[in-house]
Amino acid sequence: MKNRIVLLALILALLLPTATLFAQGQKAASAANTYNVRMPSAEAEGDFMTVWARNFAKFMKEKTDGRWNIEVFPYGTLGENRDINELAQLGVVEFVFTDYGWISSFVPQANALALHYIWPRENLPEVLEWVVKNGDFMPMLEEKFRENDLVPLGIYFEGWQWITSKKPIKGPADLVGLKTRIMGSQMLTRDYLAYGIDPTPMAYGEIYSGLQTGLIDAQSQPMFANHSMGFYEVADHFVQLWCEPFLGIPSVNKAFFDSLTAEDQALIRNYWLDVIAESAVWIQGVNDNLQKEIAKARPVITFTEFTDAQVNVLREMARTKVYPNFPEVGGKDSAKMLETLLADMEKAKVALGMK
Repeated sequence: MKNRIVLLALILALLLPTATLFAQGQKAASAANTYNVRMPSAEAEGDFMTVWARNFAKFMKEKTDGRWNIEVFPYGTLGENRDINELAQLGVVEFVFTDYGWISSFVPQANALALHYIWPRENLPEVLEWVVKNGDFMPMLEEKFRENDLVPLGIYFEGWQWITSKKPIKGPADLVGLKTRIMGSQMLTRDYLAYGIDPTPMAYGEIYSGLQTGLIDAQSQPMFANHSMGFYEVADHFVQLWCEPFLGIPSVNKAFFDSLTAEDQALIRNYWLDVIAESAVWIQGVNDNLQKEIAKARPVITFTEFTDAQVNVLREMARTKVYPNFPEVGGKDSAKMLETLLADMEKAKVALGMK
């Protein structure tokens, strides 16, 4: 209740300038308009979403000779992950950079991105870029976002999720009963339940203390988050299941976006399309370097990658226990959207010359 009161106060504080800006845009958007807008991020300063949101802000300012001024808010400054998505949906902030897990609470069809073992392990960033730029899935996803007052600007690879655990994990059997923090997503809950894990949704800012006090045994994050949030300090075992790439989705409020000129809309869309590959290369380098830093800081930490045979066991669990029931979580048209996404991936592999 306290968090909702804080959010309401924040909405009231921010709503007046936003309403004025929307009124300005609704009258007649002009290339001469100046925009002072906000973009909260679901990640800490220096992490993927905040870095690329700031890059976007710099790009827009330079390309429009200062007409666009985008203020970026790192994780926690405008509320928790659910809060910032709600702020964007309501139009209190104009942009938001969040992930597939939290956004699925607002756009259920986005749960297709949270299904385990649907993305290829090899050349994933290249496949993702092809899907976003050339596939049929993105227009369908935008339609569903728009039904919920948002417009997605792309999908971005931030690295594979690692389970960081206080308990050793050597194979699938060690996952059974592991109390693991996950994002607030029905799809992810079902994913992890399939392996016998005890999934525990928890606010991002509570994970460290949860591990430290034993409230949870483990949690799932990309490498950079394990470093920036200090999770490696309270977990001795890093385990890679190769089941879940962490995907970021920048979005913009629909009413605000539709009030812009075609030129400004194109500038925004093209920026995000152009950095899919660049941002993937950047984060892969960051994650590799941070893994080395973590290993050096705490030599006691073990890094384990499941073998192909172990991955096959989990993949079969996902396919038999989770996939058939996906439409229950994904909602209207989600089965068709998943079919389209999988078809896009296959087309991408052919286009990229993958076997």
